[in-house]
Amino acid sequence: MQCVEPAKPLNDAQIGRSFYFLAKKKPYHKPYLSVDNLADLLSQRGLEIEEIYAKKYLHRIGYFRLSGYFYPLLRQPKTSHIFKQGATFVQAMNLYKFDRKLRLLLFSQIEKIEVAIRAQIVEKGIQETSNPKWMMEQEYFSDREHFNTTCLLIQKEWCNSKEDFVQHFRDTYSDKEPPAWILIELIPLGVLAHLFRNIRKKSLRKQIAKCFGVPPDVFASWIFSLSGIRNICCHHNRLWNRSLPNKPASLIKPNAPWIDDRGLDRSKTYYKIAMIKYLLAYINPNNQFKEALIVLKKEYPTVDFGAMGFPNNWETAPLWK
Repeated sequence: MQCVEPAKPLNDAQIGRSFYFLAKKKPYHKPYLSVDNLADLLSQRGLEIEEIYAKKYLHRIGYFRLSGYFYPLLRQPKTSHIFKQGATFVQAMNLYKFDRKLRLLLFSQIEKIEVAIRAQIVEKGIQETSNPKWMMEQEYFSDREHFNTTCLLIQKEWCNSKEDFVQHFRDTYSDKEPPAWILIELIPLGVLAHLFRNIRKKSLRKQIAKCFGVPPDVFASWIFSLSGIRNICCHHNRLWNRSLPNKPASLIKPNAPWIDDRGLDRSKTYYKIAMIKYLLAYINPNNQFKEALIVLKKEYPTVDFGAMGFPNNWETAPLWK
C-alpha cells in the first residue's frame, strides 16, 4: 500500500475551544443502581411492573439501553420522569422487540445494496480506467486531501485485516497494492461514499449511479445515509422514534416509482426505508421488503409507525405498489 500524508494536528484555536467546552461541563455523579433498585425506581415513578419479568430483562439488557423505550411512556414534562397512567414495562419491551426486528430486517436489505454497490464501483471503474488498481491512484480523483484521507482509511483496513484472502495476497504476490476487486471487500460503506464522491470523471460517477436509478450527487448522499443506518443496526442502537444522521438528498426526478416526499422529514427512519425499497427495485425487483414490513406492523399493532415518519396509507404510494 502506498504511503500518504498523515492527518494534521489540532491548531491552538481548536485546542483552546476544546478546553473551553470541557470547562463548561460538569462531572457525572449518578450512582450505579442494581436491578432490584432499578425495578423499584421504575415502579415508584408509576410504571406498572411484573417484578420477575422486569428484572429478567433489566438484568439481560440493561436499564440504559431500555431507557429510550421508556421515554415515550413518560408524561409531560418528560424531565419529571413520571410515567403516564397505565404505562407498563411490557409496552416498553414491545417497542424494544419491534425495534430489534426492524434493525435486523433493514440490515439484511442494506447488505444486498452494499454488495451491489461494491460490484458496480469495481466493474465500472475498471471499464472506464482500464486500470485494476485505479482506486489507490490520485489521478482518478479530484480532491487530493480527500483522496489522501480515503487512502489512509483503506490502508488501515488492509493492514489490520485478518481475512484469508488478504493473507494469501501478502504471502503470494510481490505487489504492494491489490487490485480493486480484492480491496473493495475491505472498504467500509462510509469510505466507499467518500471514494465515489471524489471520482474525477463525471461519466464514471454517472455510470455507477445509473445502475441504481439515481443521479450521482443523490447516490453519494444515499450511500452516506445508508452507512449511518448500517452502523446503527450493527451497534444495536434504537431506530424507532429518532432523527437519524446523514440526512439524505431528496430524489427530485426518480426513474422508477417513488414517494411524494413533500413535507416528509428526511431525517426520520421512513425516508431511509423508502430509499432501501427504491434501490432494491434495481438490485432485486422481486424483493419481499414491503411484505416483511407489513408482517412486522401486524405483529406489533401498538407501535406508532408515525413516530418513524411513516405517512398515513404509506402502502398505497407508487413505490410500494
